[in-house]
Amino acid sequence: MYVTLSNEFTPATNSPELRPYTLSPEAGSQRKQQAIGSHLFREGDIANNIYEITAGVFRLTRVLDNGRRQVIAFGLPGDIIGFPNGTLHHSNCEAIQTAEVIAYRRHALDSFDGGHETHKRLLDAALREISAMQDHFMMLARKSALEKVASFLITLAERTGTPIGKYTTCALPMTRGDIADFLGLTIETVSRTLTRLRKDNIIVLETTQTVLIKDMTALGAASQVAD
Repeated sequence: MYVTLSNEFTPATNSPELRPYTLSPEAGSQRKQQAIGSHLFREGDIANNIYEITAGVFRLTRVLDNGRRQVIAFGLPGDIIGFPNGTLHHSNCEAIQTAEVIAYRRHALDSFDGGHETHKRLLDAALREISAMQDHFMMLARKSALEKVASFLITLAERTGTPIGKYTTCALPMTRGDIADFLGLTIETVSRTLTRLRKDNIIVLETTQTVLIKDMTALGAASQVAD
């Protein structure tokens, strides 16, 4: 999951190319369960597999040379994660919700044993990730704190939200610190911005890990207007 400059947020799971399915055993795939707090892979691990998320949420992070953590992305159902840097994983990947993935063996894909359709889906996913990452970097440089947080909530709601009448509720499994490290903000700024949206009657923070969006139109406006 990246937050882009576009206001057209389309859930990846609605895309025919990314609807989860299981390959036949001979194609070298298997389903894996991940408990909260467990690592799917760590930075520097040999990348034997590429993973398609079918349930749950993952946090992808890197530790910078100065010791600070950067949240690179959040992996949501429908996302494919674990594309390597050469032969190694370039980030840590930890489940922040109980999760399930389909693991595809890299050697099967390299040798086309996984089939043409699988190769096409993974290539398309890699190209989408590159494009979304570029847009995300532009967002970090150009958007205000309000725009960043509003865009984040819209993306999360479009990807994982549940309609309740004219409102939308969605889980917020990531901490305020996670959101801050993802959007290039401080924890205090994220908290202040969420409070501002709450006071403007745009959202309701039902719990620390649940948000109810009352006015999606106003949230969309907040994602596009300078703070």
